Amino acid sequence: MTLGVYVQVPFCQTKCTYCNFHTGPVAKSLYDPFVESVLWEIRLCVKSPEGWLKQTVDTVYVGGGTPSLLEPAALARVLDALRRAFECAWEEVTLEADPETISPEKAAAWRAAGFNRISLGVQSFADAELKATGRMHRRADISSAVHALREAGFQNVSCDLIAGLPHQTASSWESSLGEMLDVRPEHISIYMMEIDEGSRLGREVLSGGSRYSAGALPSDDEMASFYELACARLAAAGYEHYEISNWALPGRRSRHNLKYWKREPYLGLGAGAHSFSGTHRWANAHDAAAYVRAIQQGRVPVEQMETVGADAALHEELFLGLRLLAGIDFAEIERRYNVSLAARLEELRAAGLVAIEGTRARLAAARLAVSNEVFVELLG
Repeated sequence: MTLGVYVQVPFCQTKCTYCNFHTGPVAKSLYDPFVESVLWEIRLCVKSPEGWLKQTVDTVYVGGGTPSLLEPAALARVLDALRRAFECAWEEVTLEADPETISPEKAAAWRAAGFNRISLGVQSFADAELKATGRMHRRADISSAVHALREAGFQNVSCDLIAGLPHQTASSWESSLGEMLDVRPEHISIYMMEIDEGSRLGREVLSGGSRYSAGALPSDDEMASFYELACARLAAAGYEHYEISNWALPGRRSRHNLKYWKREPYLGLGAGAHSFSGTHRWANAHDAAAYVRAIQQGRVPVEQMETVGADAALHEELFLGLRLLAGIDFAEIERRYNVSLAARLEELRAAGLVAIEGTRARLAAARLAVSNEVFVELLG
């Protein structure tokens, strides 16, 4: 088994109205101390006796936040430090970037540093939707960004859209899908808008307010129809639907993200980053200042740690495995955890929630847009 490394950069130019992450705008003077802290954390990992860290690193994902705000030289230092610290056989090295932060010079520098994949935060091609959610880029920035990336030699670009943005209509959604397909990225993610109290928009909706265009959100049924249209359009365009929210051209599935869904080990570095060894999960301090302070004081910046027992591991196998359209081999899971799943899965099949072929179970195609309901039935 190989190891994935995730580097969390918690800085943004603005905080989107729907964002519930521990990220946001800070003074640029804090960027360099943060990068230095990540470099120190990498050195701490080298000294760790943990055997699972000795595995070969084959994927790196630098996410956020908006890591493309950092100077290319700083990002190159992080990759160089990883090369020195670990046995590396990199197949996929991803950088998350917002369209308005990309220039031809930056794109070329990223490529020279060792990045071979860019995850582009598109979210919509409609300026009204982007503006309502506090995004900094506009439709014109997207094509400029993609052009710069292609000119720099990037042959693996991922783009995302969000179904359910304020002011989004069936017409604007269809237009965004069409423009996305014109761009023809190698990978596409379609996320459903989530409303929760961790975001400004979520709190406004839950309190019945009208700020942040809370009254202009599409209904749940509309969001489901947007998702279903995306499934049909992307399939017709040759994209493989391999995870609830993810599609790829042949051979371009996200190798790093597959580690999460398959419960393979990954190491998280930076403020708020999560790690999984196979038996334990833990998270670094979410507050960037607290993270930097811990590193400067020579302390491991871990904020929370949990042992993943057999029951929790089984739930993860089912929840994460069923996110993949290939589904799960429930006979293998039954053997590994000494449990019986067949009868419960048959009940779900009879209710039209899952499909079963031999010893494999997968979400029913008609239930992908409401997958959480299926998970509640299965795990409740």
